[in-house]
Amino acid sequence: MLIHVETPLIESLPLSRVGARRVWLKLEALQPCGSFKARGIGHLCRTHQARGCKRFVSSSGGNAGLAVAYSGRMLGMPVTVVVPETTGARARRLIAAQGADVIVYGQSWQEAHEHALSLLAADAQYVHPFDDALIWDGHASLVDELGVKPDAIVLSVGGGGLLAGVAHGLKRRGWNDVALIAAETLGSDSFARSIAAGSIIELSRITSIATSLGAKRVCTRAFEVSREFRTHTQVVSDLAALRACLQFAEDHRIVVEPACGASLALCYGDAAVLDAYREIVVIVCGGAGVSYSELAALEHEHAAREIV
Repeated sequence: MLIHVETPLIESLPLSRVGARRVWLKLEALQPCGSFKARGIGHLCRTHQARGCKRFVSSSGGNAGLAVAYSGRMLGMPVTVVVPETTGARARRLIAAQGADVIVYGQSWQEAHEHALSLLAADAQYVHPFDDALIWDGHASLVDELGVKPDAIVLSVGGGGLLAGVAHGLKRRGWNDVALIAAETLGSDSFARSIAAGSIIELSRITSIATSLGAKRVCTRAFEVSREFRTHTQVVSDLAALRACLQFAEDHRIVVEPACGASLALCYGDAAVLDAYREIVVIVCGGAGVSYSELAALEHEHAAREIV
């Protein structure tokens, strides 16, 4: 049984017109749990159930935990998800609604992660939100569904699981010449800083509102991908990400999180990094942590700060 669903790939006329290029949207926001996480985490959970696992324990800023909770419900398995205090009430409610036990612990994902590991027993499997080869293999299915070969793929990077999975999928299809454009928000930009430094950099803390990108360091595999593919890193402000989310909702009637807005902001802003590419796929990674009204309120708040 597949946990994820095949999502549409549609052309975005509004985004194509911004830069006189063809922009395709891979609509991962339409996954049952709201994000691409259903692919890799669903694959991991299904695999470990077959190996005899009896329950799942995970740590998450929101979307990964929701994907584990959803996978557990679909597979008839109990789930415990540890979230940091920064995870909003909406995300906590959604995880609990899937039947998972939700524990709030720590100021950051790393602290939640360490606490989750302490809860493991012999019959339990820990589900990492992004750093696992089974997760990358599951995420690679996204590339299998692309009906067109793009010149570049635009995607948001948090811990790097999506980037690692997309690279795996591209290799599987022999598309090693496709460029990767990695978007982050300022204050969650561990990947961009790592690429600039030539080694993995750990942020002292996450200051961006894009908490779904809130890993203080990317996984090693993501850094390796940057050496294997033509990879560009781009960092946008929280305000730019929020405005992109709101415009995307107007254009395509889909609400996504600021983490996804980081990628969309590059296209709405016609970033110079896109100039070399004519056929672009944007992974609309989704996210279930915010509503349209919350996005609008956050945009108003950040815009006011900028004026001051």
